[in-house]
Amino acid sequence: MGTKTGKILAVDDNTDVLFALKLLLKQQFAEIHTEENPENIPKLVKQEDYDVILLDMNFSKDAISGKEGFYWLDRILEIDPSAIVIFITAYGDVENAVRAIKMGAIDFVNKPWQNEKLVATISAGLKLRQSRLEVDSLREKQSGLKAILEQPFGDFIGISPSMQKVFETIKKVSETDASILILGENGTGKELVARSLHKNSARKNEVLVSVDLGSLTETLFESELFGHVKGAYTDAKGERPGRFEIASGGTLFLDEIGNLSLPLQSKLLTVLERREVTRLGSNKPRAIDIRLICATNMPILQMIKEEKFREDLLYRINTVEIHIPPLRDRIEDIPVLANHFLKIYSKKYKKNIKEISSATIKKLQQYNWPGNVRELQHSLERAIIMSDTNILQPFDFHLTSSTSKVDEVELENYNLEEVEKIIILKVLKKHGGNISNAAKELGLTRTSLYRRMEKHDL
Repeated sequence: MGTKTGKILAVDDNTDVLFALKLLLKQQFAEIHTEENPENIPKLVKQEDYDVILLDMNFSKDAISGKEGFYWLDRILEIDPSAIVIFITAYGDVENAVRAIKMGAIDFVNKPWQNEKLVATISAGLKLRQSRLEVDSLREKQSGLKAILEQPFGDFIGISPSMQKVFETIKKVSETDASILILGENGTGKELVARSLHKNSARKNEVLVSVDLGSLTETLFESELFGHVKGAYTDAKGERPGRFEIASGGTLFLDEIGNLSLPLQSKLLTVLERREVTRLGSNKPRAIDIRLICATNMPILQMIKEEKFREDLLYRINTVEIHIPPLRDRIEDIPVLANHFLKIYSKKYKKNIKEISSATIKKLQQYNWPGNVRELQHSLERAIIMSDTNILQPFDFHLTSSTSKVDEVELENYNLEEVEKIIILKVLKKHGGNISNAAKELGLTRTSLYRRMEKHDL
């Protein structure tokens, strides 16, 4: 026999009944708790997580109405709506059994019970309890997910005029089936725009299928996008639908479309014009119904001039273009984004970091962010993991890219204040932000170094 599971509570005013139940059930289940006084039920149910509760229907001597049992059933379900309650009584009748089930009990056992039947009933209750808990957990997750999804644009946030323009465009075009081309540098949030468009569209209850065309080889392109039949190529051991078929009824997001070779662009254009796909190795076309969203970080118009991208394909995929500005062009969004990621990662890593200092925000706004929002997000995550304080300071961020304005500072004059600031910055950078090591090299105490950093807004 495997490991015993299940925590059972038996409530009956007859000590002989409780003793018999404990003797029988301890052989089958992990824990058996017994209770004579029903008044203790609320406290017990609040304190313990019982899988099954065996409840006597009548506690007053000679009582046969079951009123007390129904009262305690109500109290149990009020505390734990997922509780599994099985009534046990010497006066079993069909009327009370039906009423008990209608009120929320899951079964009804007569005294004297048959051992096998009682164990089977409790085992069934145990499985039902697990199912109910799984459903509750799923419902909580869905509720949390719904709350996230109901934020207008999730992580895609901003107060800058350029981002407000992007949000406005999304609202205007979401409900249409117009093909959208999203343009922007890496890390600006092109996939978040695609998800926002889908979430606010008439197809929101259908699937959104994302394909990173930059990661597909020439040989895999047709199989992945159009599907294949058994034997279409050496490893094709069965039929498989492509991403177009899977996305049918919903939205297809083709990321990095600028990476496609001209022959593959031609194949894609044919599918979009005919609105049907033919699986690799088959000659039977299948109709598709998709809303198409594409994205690229490449200069498409320049590529058309250089004959690297088909002009007719561009017309097909960009009924509306959405340009996402780089983070360096919307620095007013940096505090909003930084605080957004601060909340997320402080909670994730159980850190009590409440704010970001104004000097830190200034430092973040002076940086060029070649990796855009994605780089900012990773920088916040790293800073939160490594920080030992409850306020993020400039030295928590190691922005080492050559585009950092800090790195561009040269010793152009001999102003002592400026020289001190540059030396502190260089030593902090050398020691990866470690205050103790930097202070030691500079011949200062930690407190003195902190004071100087504060003076220079570092």
